This record gives sequence, C-alpha cells and structure tokens, in this order.
Amino acid sequence: MNGTFAGNLSAFGIGAEKAPMFEKYAAELNLFNSAYDLVGADSVDDILTKHILDSLAAVPLLKQLIAKTGNPEKPRIADVGSGGGLPGIPLAIAFPDARFTLIERMSKRCTFLENCILTLGLKNVEVLNTEAEKAPQKAFDLVVFRAFRPLDQKMTKTILKLPAEKGYIAAYKARADKIKAEMAAISKLVPSWSMKQLDVPFLGSGKEERERNLVIIPEF
Repeated sequence: MNGTFAGNLSAFGIGAEKAPMFEKYAAELNLFNSAYDLVGADSVDDILTKHILDSLAAVPLLKQLIAKTGNPEKPRIADVGSGGGLPGIPLAIAFPDARFTLIERMSKRCTFLENCILTLGLKNVEVLNTEAEKAPQKAFDLVVFRAFRPLDQKMTKTILKLPAEKGYIAAYKARADKIKAEMAAISKLVPSWSMKQLDVPFLGSGKEERERNLVIIPEF
C-alpha cells in the first residue's frame, strides 16, 4: 500500500513527501484504536484507505473554499466532533499554513489527539475539549466534520454559529439520496447549499460503498 498511497496523494495536489507523516498517523490510530474506539478499521492499510484518503479527497475543493473566505492566507479551521482526528489531522498535514482546532467532547480522545500532535510534530493544531455547542462562535473560516451527528435542526443551529463572516461549512457525507433528505428537513435553516462528489481510491467496487460527497454551506 505504501507506494500506492503516496502515488494517490498527487491526485489531491499533495506531495508524496508527506506520505510518511500520514502513514505515521495511521499507525498511531491503529495502535490506540482498541483502547479509544477511534475508527472502524482493522489495519493500517484500512485506515489509510477508509479514513485518511477519504479525508484528503476533499482537499482540492477545500482549497477553493479557503480562497473565498475572509482569511485565505492563514485560515482558521475547526474540525467538529474530531474523534480520532479525522478529517482534521490529515487536513492539517495537507494545509500547514492553516490553523486547526480539533473540537472533541470526550477527554480520553482529546488525550489521544494531544499525543498525536506531539508525535507528528504538528505546530498548527490545537485541541479543544468541549461540545460543539460550547465552541467559540463566528471564530472559524472553515468548519469541517466527518462521521459526526446528522444535520438535524438542533445540530444545524449549533454548527451555523461557528463560521466567521465569509466562512464555510464542509460536511463529509456518503449517499446523495440520504443527503438530499437530510437537507430537505433543514431547508428553512439552510436555504443555500451545494453537494460535490468526491472520488476516494480503493473504497470498493459497489456504488453505495464508494459513494462520497461533500456538502458545502452556503452554496458554492
């Protein structure tokens, strides 16, 4: 997988020289997964494919979003419900000039995240041990989340308070039909949004298994 993984980074505009850092992070996730219940994966290769490449597939789109924010040079990016650091840590490696805040309510997972930051030598990442509802408001140029709670009325109201002026929300989602139903239920709160398809290598042969989309608020 190592050579193949490094080769696939170029499709997302990421240099192959960063592959060892992603692989080191995958090894940390694999090592502590059973203790902290971080990801659904059984091996380092599984983590690289199902979680890290999955997180990085949005990088080209996120670059475009960042360019349209009010702070394109040093954007402030929040990863809400970060868990094991996905997508925040892979994105922090991909965007070294951005400042990342990993928002996670579970203290034991925050301990893992702090350890990862030290192990990987990431200078552009901080951990905030709190719930999304208590996170700083209007503080971020980009708010991302993956494998987090559905965007119901309550969660949407919380998430909408986090972006700064000209900021965006980018939600990693799977099936388009479920996304459309989810967004229809919150249409009064979110009248403007768009959905962009993501291509993640090695996810599987079935359409439903491979389907990935990025929901962007407001419309992009």
